[in-house]
Amino acid sequence: MNDSHVSRLKGSVRLIDLPQIRDPRGDLTFVEGGNHIPFDIRRVYYLYNVPVDAERGGHAHRDLEQIVFALSGSFRMRIDDGETKSEYWLRDPRKGLYISRMIWREMDSFSQGAVCMVLASHRYDEADYYRDYDEFLAAVRGRG
Repeated sequence: MNDSHVSRLKGSVRLIDLPQIRDPRGDLTFVEGGNHIPFDIRRVYYLYNVPVDAERGGHAHRDLEQIVFALSGSFRMRIDDGETKSEYWLRDPRKGLYISRMIWREMDSFSQGAVCMVLASHRYDEADYYRDYDEFLAAVRGRG
């Protein structure tokens, strides 16, 4: 592993902190496109009622960027850029995990009642997905 690869991974996946307004009646956090996140939001979706033993994700995107939040509960994000693997536990609704293009992601270990919200840079397009890990690896290594 070389230094340029490490810096590419760090720029491709990072935690983003959102502002928090504290109030005795409850806290408020907000997201502003173009201010808190590095892309215009084209799609928002969320996962809920996920069985605790389920796995989600298992793909990468050619062009799409995302920020993933645990709005309630917790889950694990396993991240892979083709050379380096890392994992993040999401459990704080003020912290989102930014994932750039060409990063393989898998999600598991959902707590009971977990809610995952995703902000995406593009609308849904099946052609943007790598769903086969070997095809993803070939593309990352310049053979795909």
